[in-house]
Amino acid sequence: MVKLRLKRCGRKQAVYRIVAIDVRSRREGRDLRKVGFYDPIKNQTYLNVPAILYFLEKGAQPTGTVHAILKKAEVLKELRSNQIKIN
Repeated sequence: MVKLRLKRCGRKQAVYRIVAIDVRSRREGRDLRKVGFYDPIKNQTYLNVPAILYFLEKGAQPTGTVHAILKKAEVLKELRSNQIKIN
């Protein structure tokens, strides 16, 4: 099973990548693909929306924090609208 989760990058300041990763991998393990970036201090996010939608359509589950980030960026609304168009 694949999850969308945060992977820490910053050494002194907490900066995270949003990655698609196998659930059996550890937090700093090898990821399948980098799909975004999150800086909680500056409150900045960069999301590769087509890649995120691809993984969500294939059944990837976002963690709680990533789900909140995607909800704030309204990516989940795009997923629902794409599913309606497909069906």
